Amino acid sequence: MNISRLLLCLGVGVVALTGPGCKRKPVAPGKPRVALVMKSLANEFFRTMADGAKAHQAQHAADYELIVSGIKNETDLAEQVGLVEQMVAQGARAIVIAPADSKALVPALKRAKAAGVLIINIDNKLDADVLRQAGLEVPFVGPDNRAGARRVGGVVAKTLHAGDEVAIIEGVTTAFNGQQRKAGFEDAMKAAGMKIVDSQSGQWEMEKANGVATGVLGAHPGVKALLCANDNMALGAAAAVQAAGRKGQVLVAGFDNIAAIKPLIADGRVTATADQHGDQLAVFGIEAALQALKQGGTPADRTTVVDVISK
Repeated sequence: MNISRLLLCLGVGVVALTGPGCKRKPVAPGKPRVALVMKSLANEFFRTMADGAKAHQAQHAADYELIVSGIKNETDLAEQVGLVEQMVAQGARAIVIAPADSKALVPALKRAKAAGVLIINIDNKLDADVLRQAGLEVPFVGPDNRAGARRVGGVVAKTLHAGDEVAIIEGVTTAFNGQQRKAGFEDAMKAAGMKIVDSQSGQWEMEKANGVATGVLGAHPGVKALLCANDNMALGAAAAVQAAGRKGQVLVAGFDNIAAIKPLIADGRVTATADQHGDQLAVFGIEAALQALKQGGTPADRTTVVDVISK
């Protein structure tokens, strides 16, 4: 693996990965080192998450050190595994992670925990069955994605009629939060009597979602809404709707409430999104880690708030 691709850090610098057999860097007693490992830094949501974490550390500089890192693309699983291994080598006492995949990261996290590192899962929940099979207990601090998507879908459904055709643009299909958001949209549409005519993955990315939306609009000319599992994909879907000359005829929904979506909410190109307060998600995880490091034991799961945003 190209080491330079692993050094995608927003905070404290990170040394090159020395391999799975490397010795753990000694850590001075007292102030712990906490690592935040995120998904794609190309996604505004995770840049906001990083900014919130760095602001929290600046306010608590006497309490802990922070290393912030992320991967280039949403599907760079090997890169994120490498980052986990780097954080162990760097002497992190805790890793707060938004995993790119709910299953594939478990072995690396098990190795980290075996090395004495506390693991806190945020944003995208690790697969419960895979954790159980690995004998690994990892607390989850984050939103109920299914409930949030159900509420966003409910806002869209209020402006539709029973029997209307809708389509879902999913996230990465192996990501638990993507699965849960799809399920939440399905809950809302079925409850309102809508007809789901298509559901495809946009891989969390704007350009890919734009292509998916363009295809859906062509294949299903009667579709009335595109329900997108994040705002990056909602931006791509909204552009496809506009390019097809169907602005105002096809509703678009998203999830995350990133800054780029707000003008589209204001002018109606996007009907609704969910705000899971990305600037605080990592902070909640960091605070859980610090408390556990101080008091011992494993923190309990914590469900964080999700608000629905619409015009």
